[in-house]
Amino acid sequence: MKILKNIIPVIKLYRSVKYLSGYRKEIFKARADGDFEKEREYILQSTDAWGNYVVKTFDIKLTVVGEENLPESGPVLFVANHQGFADVVVTCAALNKFQFAFVAKDSLEMIPIYGKWIKDIRSIYLKRDNPKAALRAVDDGIRLLEQGFSLLIFPEGARSKNDIVSEFKKGSLRLATKPGIPVIPITIDGAYRVFEETGYVNYGAPVRLVIHPAIETKGMEKSVANHLSTEVENIVREGIVHNNK
Repeated sequence: MKILKNIIPVIKLYRSVKYLSGYRKEIFKARADGDFEKEREYILQSTDAWGNYVVKTFDIKLTVVGEENLPESGPVLFVANHQGFADVVVTCAALNKFQFAFVAKDSLEMIPIYGKWIKDIRSIYLKRDNPKAALRAVDDGIRLLEQGFSLLIFPEGARSKNDIVSEFKKGSLRLATKPGIPVIPITIDGAYRVFEETGYVNYGAPVRLVIHPAIETKGMEKSVANHLSTEVENIVREGIVHNNK
């Protein structure tokens, strides 16, 4: 029964590919020209158009709080909890001020069409079962951040499928502390209701996304940086606790 309920949503999701592939030519031309600013502009147009289309298609009731905490420009490292597949959709729709890509597990690269798009927008794939490859991926991410590209990471490492925030992986924020860029904690509350709660797409699910104030890491002492993941984890968790009071 769940499979049948998901057939039409899957068809609708793949119809949204036009919002991704429509900017691919421009993205790669700007990349070939070494015009990173123009490339970021086209990546943003792609993610923004796609995110808002999917939110509208599945009637996700998205509420965004704290937009005033977004800086005028990047790069930044967004750090969010990971409740479900809809996290990617709502972050693309909500964080529409400047470009960002994802730090994602390498298994997502196998998803038809979407796996390639995730990589095309400068996302980093992590092989968590290969420490050396994971370190190389982190170094690649740092280079992107130093070139002005922003990234979003889910430090829990897996979907919670509920409103519980698991421990953030230690060292996950090295992406920000090494190049000295701001960290922006993001609380996602309710994304699991879009799919994971029932195993099929729920139209009209309410999702709340909170953008917390940026944490500057430039010049941050090593002792403070070592506990940054815990600090950010607590900020993200408090966003959910406050929402449920």
